[in-house]
Amino acid sequence: QVQLEESGGGLVPPGGSLRLSCKASGVSFDSYSFNSYTMGWFRQAPGKDREFVAVIKGNGGATYHADSVKGRFTMTRNNAERTGYLQMNSLEAEDTAIYYCAAGRRLITSSLRFPSAYDYWGRGTQVTVSS
Repeated sequence: QVQLEESGGGLVPPGGSLRLSCKASGVSFDSYSFNSYTMGWFRQAPGKDREFVAVIKGNGGATYHADSVKGRFTMTRNNAERTGYLQMNSLEAEDTAIYYCAAGRRLITSSLRFPSAYDYWGRGTQVTVSS
């Protein structure tokens, strides 16, 4: 069974930082090189649609970040640990949401920002930015 497990969420004041982790496990990540998977982060605030935050491609690791987080958030990955990370700095109240990790293979660049392009999802971790 394929699993993605997020961790690292919590309550932080405006201007603070958090580091989210997404650990991959299961048959698919054992049978194929984890390096070939594209990993993405999305978030969903109450009453809003799930939105793209950041993505890192496999086999080279090109990254893309949403304009709303560019310069504040950075996505990285450690293939040996089968883990993706999202470093979030200068957090704002508008960043409050449930953050979801996603993974997929053979994604084309034009599809990276769309949740429907991904095959696997974690259950999410809550990030709350409040004083």
